[in-house]
Amino acid sequence: MVVGSVTNVGEQKDRMLRGEWYRDVPELAEERRRCWRMLERFNRTGADDGVERRRILDQLFAKVGPGTSVLPPFQCSYGARINIGSHSFVNKDALFLDDGGITIGDDVRIGPRAQLLTALHPMEDHEQRRAGWERTAPITIGDNVWLGGGVIVCPGVTIGENTVIGAGTVVLRDIPDHVFAAGNPALQDFIAECRRMGTAQAAIDTAEKLGFDTGLKVRHPLDPSWTLPVYVANF
Repeated sequence: MVVGSVTNVGEQKDRMLRGEWYRDVPELAEERRRCWRMLERFNRTGADDGVERRRILDQLFAKVGPGTSVLPPFQCSYGARINIGSHSFVNKDALFLDDGGITIGDDVRIGPRAQLLTALHPMEDHEQRRAGWERTAPITIGDNVWLGGGVIVCPGVTIGENTVIGAGTVVLRDIPDHVFAAGNPALQDFIAECRRMGTAQAAIDTAEKLGFDTGLKVRHPLDPSWTLPVYVANF
C-alpha cells in the first residue's frame, strides 16, 4: 500500500494509469468535470439528435467505432479511457467508471442500467481507505458479447467473445468465450453454505425456482435446450 502525502500532482495520475495506489488530486478532478460537462450536453439530447450524440461521443471517448450507439442517460468518470468497437449498443442508464480503462469490442450489446466498474479501494487497511487511497483495474469485453440488464462487471474482469451474461449478474472473475453466465456470488455462497450445513431447505427450494438446482448449475430461463456450454460465473 502506498502511504504518505501527495506531493506530485502528475505522479498521482500516472499511478492511476498504471493501476497503482493513488489519491485524487485537482488535475484528476478537473478531467472529471470536463467529462461531466460533456455528459450534461449528451444527456440533454432528444430523440432526433443522433448526430449530436455521436459528435459528443467522438470527443468524449478515446475511440468509438462506426455504427455504435449509446443511449442517454449515460454516465462515466473520464470518458477518455473508454474504447468501443463497431456496431455496438449501450442501452439507457449505463454507468462506466473508466478510471482503469474499459475496452469493448465489436457487435456488443449492453443492457439498461449495466455497470462497468474499474475502481478499487483498500479492503483490509481501513485507515488507508479513510485517507482516500484507491487503484484501478481495467475491464475488457470481447466481440459479440451480450450483457443483460443490470449486469455489474467488477474491476479487472475480462469477458470472452460471444458470451452472454444474464440480467442482474455480478461478474467478479474472468468469463471465457462462448458461454452463458448468470448469478450473484453472495446468493450462491449462501446457498452453498445452506447445503453444507443441511439447513434452510426453504432457501434452497427458492433458489431452484429461480433457475438453480442444488448442484448450482444454471438452466437457461428461456430455452432449456440451448446448446451453448454452460458456465456458472463467480461460484
